[in-house]
Amino acid sequence: MRWERVAQLVALVAGVLLSIILVTMAVIALDDWVALVVLAAVVAGSLLARNLIRRRIPGGTVIEIDLEGGVVESIGSDPVSQALTRNSVVLRDVLDALHRAAHDDRVTGLVVRLGNGGIEIGTAQELREAVRRYRESGKTTVAYADTFGESGEATVDYYLASAFAQIYLQPMGGISIQGRLARARFLRGALDKLGIYPDFDHREEYKSAKYMFTETGFTEPHREALGSVVEDHFSQIVEGIAADRGLSREAVSTLIDRAPLTSEEAVASGLVDHVGHRDEAYAASGGNGLIYHHRYLRKAGRPHRKGDRIALIYGTGAIARGSSRFDPLTGGPSLGADDVAKAFRKATDSDKVKAIVFRVDSPGGSAVASEVVRREVVRAREAGKPVVVSMGNVAGSGGYWVATDADRIVAQPGTITGSIGVVFGKLVTGDAWARLGITFGQLPYGENAGFWSPQQKFSDGERERVQVELDDVYQRFISIVAAGRGLEDHHVQEIAKGRIWTGAQARDHGLIDELGGLYRAIDLAKEVAGIDAERPVRVKVYPERRALPIPRREDNSEPVRQGVGAVVDLLLGISEAESGVQARMPDLHLR
Repeated sequence: MRWERVAQLVALVAGVLLSIILVTMAVIALDDWVALVVLAAVVAGSLLARNLIRRRIPGGTVIEIDLEGGVVESIGSDPVSQALTRNSVVLRDVLDALHRAAHDDRVTGLVVRLGNGGIEIGTAQELREAVRRYRESGKTTVAYADTFGESGEATVDYYLASAFAQIYLQPMGGISIQGRLARARFLRGALDKLGIYPDFDHREEYKSAKYMFTETGFTEPHREALGSVVEDHFSQIVEGIAADRGLSREAVSTLIDRAPLTSEEAVASGLVDHVGHRDEAYAASGGNGLIYHHRYLRKAGRPHRKGDRIALIYGTGAIARGSSRFDPLTGGPSLGADDVAKAFRKATDSDKVKAIVFRVDSPGGSAVASEVVRREVVRAREAGKPVVVSMGNVAGSGGYWVATDADRIVAQPGTITGSIGVVFGKLVTGDAWARLGITFGQLPYGENAGFWSPQQKFSDGERERVQVELDDVYQRFISIVAAGRGLEDHHVQEIAKGRIWTGAQARDHGLIDELGGLYRAIDLAKEVAGIDAERPVRVKVYPERRALPIPRREDNSEPVRQGVGAVVDLLLGISEAESGVQARMPDLHLR
């Protein structure tokens, strides 16, 4: 590796010296304009040579991935999300790097650092699939952890590590794989002390979103549904670890009950292969040098770059009307219905797009916004563009609403989905303000003028309208699911009631079609679109990321085909800022 770097440096220095000599000779011997041409040619040649050197991947390269900080689905389009997540590991980047490297003879190994407990089960299952495919190419795979959960449990991180051929653990480290714990936050006691009354209702008993505000502990339906999901997750984890480490399910369960385990106990039990430091683990990966996965992608190029185009649209975060923006409650982006709908319209309008993969990772949100997105899914299919939904960690409530009309739905076994139900209400803060000596006078004109007033509970007449709203939206939800999934209304009614399901359970109930990840969704999109399985495809993210963050004014909300018009819009956007007055009201939310 060292001689290659020396050779690159010598070539670069020689190129610079040669460029200086040629330019000097040209300026002395030729006219000024000829000298400029020569200079331009030399500069272009130097840049090309530099680019080729940067893109060179030597033999024996090992891909390095650092998952200590977790994984994100995508980087949001708003400035705040981009600033906060710009250095995050993006799931698709990891999947693409492993897929590309598996077929690259220059790459011989993979080393991944994890153990901080920041990975969710759906993401872990998708990465486990990718590691398995990579291992099938015969390349080395090493997982390294300083410790699996220093001040908390890291069961899912270890579950991911078990898919690797070798696991290294630092001598002072341990394994905190205590299993799965369901924990819910209940605010009712604090609200009572503050004088805030939660005036909420829902459809039906398993719809637990309101319980955070209305209860001080689990209701029986809440306990039952959440317990069922956690039990299924635990079973999936135990089964996966047992299969990967060559242990029985009973042995793995016993080890989990004994955890946390020391590094020596981890080796003795077969959960870890070697106790060693980072340098020892990285040396075991072999090869002649390391390269981060995202740097490798830049040099080697992504897979799925040529062929018929498949649009990839992300629907990530809580669903809201308007544009996508940073959500302070989750620390990530929100799913702005307008932005996602616009991406669908552009993909639908493009003659190049043959199918659409819709990646959904959302706990739900506004019912109105969910319907905006679902309608664009329907319109895409009506225009002859098949839609395949790939579910991430969560695709429940509104996150399921937007998916239900797709041609196919794919989810991981651990994906949380379903939650077909609705919740509606407000927090009444009048008494809380009164305790501070602040009161409000109100002059209502209209029987239900105080409907959204936070100073008072719903009146009898207003509460009647709440029930009408709940019944209307819930029945629409039931009908949409039944029609989209080809199920009977009564069957959907039985599996709805606001209950959450794992992906494995949802498949058994007919709510999804297959278990799998993003790559399986791409294969299904090819199948539904009539593209031969062996033909390559180009996967392109919609909306396209703009190279320069310059605002652009558009004539309307429909896709723009005219290239000249786009250039004019770009120039106008520099001198003309957006403005306008917005009016917002609370919406019905699905959680």
